[in-house]
Amino acid sequence: MDHFPIFLSLKGQRVILVGGGELATRKLRLLRKAEAAVTVIAPSACTEILELVEQGVVGYQERKFKDEDLNGASLVFAATDIEEVDTAVSQAARQRGVKVNAVDRPELSDFIMPAIVDRSPIVIGISSGGSAPILARNLREKIEGLLPPALGRLASFADSFRGAVKGTITSGGDRRRFWENFFDGPVAESVLAGREVFARERMLGLINLNWKEKNAAGHVAIVGAGPGDPDLLTFRAMRFMQQADVVVYDRLISDEILDYVRRDADRIYVGKGPGNHSKTQDEINDILVQEASKGLRVVRLKGGDPFVFGRGGEEMEVLQAAGIEVDIVPGITAAIGCAAAAAVPLTHRDHASMVTFVAGQNGDGIAEADWSGLANSRQTLVFYMGVSKANNISAKLMLNGLSGETPVAIIENGTRPDQRVLPGKLSGLGELTENSAITGPALIVIGSVAAFARQQDLRQFATEYLENNKASSSEREVAVARL
Repeated sequence: MDHFPIFLSLKGQRVILVGGGELATRKLRLLRKAEAAVTVIAPSACTEILELVEQGVVGYQERKFKDEDLNGASLVFAATDIEEVDTAVSQAARQRGVKVNAVDRPELSDFIMPAIVDRSPIVIGISSGGSAPILARNLREKIEGLLPPALGRLASFADSFRGAVKGTITSGGDRRRFWENFFDGPVAESVLAGREVFARERMLGLINLNWKEKNAAGHVAIVGAGPGDPDLLTFRAMRFMQQADVVVYDRLISDEILDYVRRDADRIYVGKGPGNHSKTQDEINDILVQEASKGLRVVRLKGGDPFVFGRGGEEMEVLQAAGIEVDIVPGITAAIGCAAAAAVPLTHRDHASMVTFVAGQNGDGIAEADWSGLANSRQTLVFYMGVSKANNISAKLMLNGLSGETPVAIIENGTRPDQRVLPGKLSGLGELTENSAITGPALIVIGSVAAFARQQDLRQFATEYLENNKASSSEREVAVARL
């Protein structure tokens, strides 16, 4: 380990910053967050620094650096990007025993500034020892994406209850288990979701009651996993998936999404497809209640959004009636995700001023609908579970006045690597579904916006055709660009 990692309090400490350009400004932003008493020394300074000087929050000496500027300083930063100046600052600092950092010059530095993930009071520093700062920044970006923005609020929330917990739960081992359960539990999730007042009420109850019994009640999160692409999972969905003891999932959940589930979680498959129900809805409800009643953290993982044709509302009602706490995590519903992946705008100023999601079928066959209202040519229709009823759908819409020339698009396995986009006309919708051997989950989009899918499909066909006929890469690019 070339550098010893340490977090240093600079609140009120005198820090010298030599330089007035962009490099110095970046360091100044960090030092202000640390509440250091900063003095900038430079012959000239950029607008941002001068504005802070005018506000009285930063000191400024409009001149060149002098060795005696370091008297009484805790730290010094050389941020001029001028080698002879940065070297002089470094030598002066080392002679006086003041720790120095010369930006992007590790050989002149006593300490390295890490890439920082700031969720104050939670702070993460990532350092390559100056050897690969871009790599450190890339790692910071990845970690930033994994951590909820409200993580700092959660730490402060927990800190505000430390005394109460210590006074109520006297055993050190019990306190540790209490906090482990807290940070993985629904009270912490409420804080992260911005419901802090509600979380405080629940926290007081958790402390004052028998917390072991309270945690034994179990919990269910009904989580929308989106249309299939794991990149479309929300951060909140991934948090619950990583915390789960049990995951109950259906056939719309891909293996790529299941890879984000905690590895030692039990997995229960309850997939349902057309005419092939692994479990009935009542059986699924029973599984959720039974698993949560064991005191487990259960995730009910659903494709799309659980409240859009996902029967999440029914499951929520059953769980609440059983006295089990439920969280709902929305997902990108299939209509929105798949349409975007197929380059189909669901609304468009020149084509559609509204969009309607329709269940293509219910338990008894084709779903009841206001077909005269749906046959409005200035809207987009998205039919879920409609492939097997495509003939009936097209017939009812045309019977109520929608032109048979209206564009349609079937999107199969939307957002996934094996996505297919099948364009056509309303009059040929039934034939299109029958001739396309559709086996994966599919949506039907009806309306003039569906014509946008044609160009994408034609480009894909042309690219594949030219590749199969041994066209060069440049010839393929020119041909596709002309479409």
